[in-house]
Amino acid sequence: MLHATKSQTTVDDRRKFESVFSKRIRAGKRRTYFFDVRKTRGEDYYLTITESTRRFNSDGYERHKIFLYKEDFNRFLTGMTETIDHIKTELMPDYDYDEYTRRNEEYEARRAAGEFDNPRPPEGDTSEPELVKEEVDVPAEAEVPIDDIADVVDDSEPIDEDDMKW
Repeated sequence: MLHATKSQTTVDDRRKFESVFSKRIRAGKRRTYFFDVRKTRGEDYYLTITESTRRFNSDGYERHKIFLYKEDFNRFLTGMTETIDHIKTELMPDYDYDEYTRRNEEYEARRAAGEFDNPRPPEGDTSEPELVKEEVDVPAEAEVPIDDIADVVDDSEPIDEDDMKW
């Protein structure tokens, strides 16, 4: 009789959850979808769809999973396609659904060009970047109390990878 040791079981458990194919789709600043094909012990395959959302007030992510098995692939795809088509043709026919694709392609091109890289100053350069102050007349009713200053957002800063907005 063969006995599995604890280390063998751990390796088998890890293998059970390994993806044989994975596709990641970033969906804005805080949400990512993962499509992972996994293998069963019986040499069969299934799909896990995971929505991963960065939490607002703490570190870490919240995850929701759907397990989709081969016997449901066609019905799932048909139902999803019909639902999306209904939204696109009946509920929101005038909406530009390619807007986000174009924005994402533009963002990826800028990222590939290194636009969001944070270059280090040349070695030995200890100078601080020059700050330019701009005088602006602000009506008294628009002034922000000093306690609320942290809530003011500066749109002039360059966008980094984690600040991609949809």
